Amino acid sequence: MDRLGSRCPLPGYPRSSVLICLLILTASLLTYPLIRTLSLQLHSAVTGSFVSGTYSIVFVNCPNEQIARDIARAVLGKKLAASVNILPEASSLAWLRWFFMRKLGKTTGRQMLATPEEKPPHRCRPVRETDFLKKCYFWNGEIEEATEILLLMKTKTSKVHMLSSYVRLVHPFEIPEIFSLPMDQGDVHYLKWLKEGMEED
Repeated sequence: MDRLGSRCPLPGYPRSSVLICLLILTASLLTYPLIRTLSLQLHSAVTGSFVSGTYSIVFVNCPNEQIARDIARAVLGKKLAASVNILPEASSLAWLRWFFMRKLGKTTGRQMLATPEEKPPHRCRPVRETDFLKKCYFWNGEIEEATEILLLMKTKTSKVHMLSSYVRLVHPFEIPEIFSLPMDQGDVHYLKWLKEGMEED
């Protein structure tokens, strides 16, 4: 009888193999994001292809051009981004609309360029006061208006959190406008340049 009891566990006691299977399943689920990321990076390195979402564009508003330049240079100096565009002109608003319309698929780039007012900005004329981005927003229960400079920072998606934290530290606004969009597609050579621009020395 003792031999039979040792071969067949009592009801209510799970077998060790069931516990091992549950442990492996739990470990697999917890490590899936890491394994997926590593496999995508390996695939990208081997094939030389671009993995969607590896890089992001971070949008940051600034009160004036000097602060925008200071933040841009500081971010580049810390290797938190490889490239920063400073967009002071109102025509950049048309460029952003053009960019987002193409991103959202409302219309094609060719259709947007067919209408003169929707062309990306032309930079031949001097900057005028009316060229700055205008912003209306709620602050402390009041509707406010301001002119702003927009920064477009190109970075690795893995650095977006560090970049956002750093910008919050150096930005003069109590709550700076910081958000990012992942890059869906891009030229392989340009993306390689972005990667090299953020590598530590």
